Amino acid sequence: MEVSRLWQFPIKEFHPMPRGLLGPGSYELVGVEAKKLGFTHALLMTSGLRGTGIIEDIVGKIKYQGVGVTVYDKVESNPKDYNVMDAYKLYVQEKCDSFISVGGGSVTDATKGARIVVAHDGRSVNEFEGFNKSERPDNPPHIAINTTAGTGSETSWAYVITDTTTDQAPHKYVGFDDTSIVTLGINDPVLFFSMPQDLTAYCGFDVLAHASEPYVSRLNFLPSLGSALKTVELTAQNLRATVHEPLNYEARYNMMFAQYVAAQAFNSGGLGIIHSISHAVSAFYDSHHGLNNAIALPRVWEYNMPANYKRFRDIARAMGENVDGLTDVSAAERALEAAIRLSKDVGIPPNFTSVGDYTKSRMNQGQYAEWGGPKVKGDQSDIERVTRHVLGDACTPGNAREVTFEALLPVVEHCMTGSYY
Repeated sequence: MEVSRLWQFPIKEFHPMPRGLLGPGSYELVGVEAKKLGFTHALLMTSGLRGTGIIEDIVGKIKYQGVGVTVYDKVESNPKDYNVMDAYKLYVQEKCDSFISVGGGSVTDATKGARIVVAHDGRSVNEFEGFNKSERPDNPPHIAINTTAGTGSETSWAYVITDTTTDQAPHKYVGFDDTSIVTLGINDPVLFFSMPQDLTAYCGFDVLAHASEPYVSRLNFLPSLGSALKTVELTAQNLRATVHEPLNYEARYNMMFAQYVAAQAFNSGGLGIIHSISHAVSAFYDSHHGLNNAIALPRVWEYNMPANYKRFRDIARAMGENVDGLTDVSAAERALEAAIRLSKDVGIPPNFTSVGDYTKSRMNQGQYAEWGGPKVKGDQSDIERVTRHVLGDACTPGNAREVTFEALLPVVEHCMTGSYY
C-alpha cells in the first residue's frame, strides 16, 4: 500500500441516486408521476427540441393529468448562468411549484441550478460553485426526462454551469450538491432515436469518459469499479452501431444503460482531467462537452497510464482487446489503441483546432466571439489559459496522476494541435 496517498481521500462518500424509470414507454408516465408527486404547475425546461414533437407530446401528457405547464425552451449547450436566472424568474412569475426537464445534460444541469436558486430566493447560481454550497435542502421537486445517451445528469449529484457575468468569466464550473439530485429520472430509448449521428458519437465518448475516469481515479471507490468497467464494455460494443445505424434499437437501449451505469460510477467514484479539459475548452469556445471529452480522452489516458497500468489493462480487456500474455504496460497501450480506433470509426475530429461545423453548434456566438474567436486557436496563450482553467477545476483532484502546470501543458497542446490519426 502506498501510505503517502492516505491523506488524500481517507473517507469515501457514497452519494445518493434518485428513483429512476428506464425502458421503452417510460416517458409516457410523466404526467402520472407528476400528479403523484403533487405537482400543480411545472416549469418545463428544454432546449432545441421544439418542433420535434417531443415537447408537445410530453406537455400534453402532463396537462392530461391536470398539471399546469409553462415551457422555458432557451437552455443553451453548456448552460449559462443567465439561462438559470431567466428560468428562475419565469418560475416565480408563473407561480410554479415544480420542474420538469426534457433534453440532455445541459437542460438537466440548468434545471438543477434553477432549483437551487429558487430555494435561495433568487441568489445568483454562481454563488454555488463547489461542494455542497447550498444552505437550504428544500429544492422544488424535479422530474428529468433524458433524451441523450451522454451525461447521466439525471442520475448524479453534479451540475455544470458557465459563468458569463462575474469577474471570472468566462468560467465553467461544477456544482456538486446532494440537494440538486433530481426527484425522478426517466430514460426512454425511444426518445434517443432523434439524436443526430455526430452528437450520438460525442455523447458516447462522454459515457466512456464517465466510466474510465472513476475506474482509475485516485479516489479508488470500490463500489464504482464494477459499474465503470461494465460501461466501458457496453460502449465499446454498441457505440459504433448507435452512430452508424441510428435506428438500431438494441444499440440505443444498451447505450441508454451505459450512460446510466456510468453516472452511477462517477457519482461517488469521481472524475478527472478529461472533464477538466472539456470544461476549460467549452468555457472559452462554447464547444460541445462530449466532443471535448472525445478529443481529450486518449491524451489523458496516455498521461494517466503510468499511475495505474493494471487498471488500464482491465479497460483494454473490457474494450474487447486480447491482452493475455502481455505485460501490464503493453496491455494498457492496447486500451489506448482501442480508444483511438473507436474515435476514428465514429468521426471524432483529431484535435480541437480541426473542429468544424457540427449539429447544433453554438461555438463562438455572442460573447464567445470575443472570448474565443472564429475557431479554436490552439496557440501558446490558448494552451496556457486552458491549462490554468484545468488546474482550478473541481474534477482535477480525482485524476489518476498528479497534475501540475508544467506536466499538463504538453497534454493540452496535443489536444489542440496533435493527432493520433
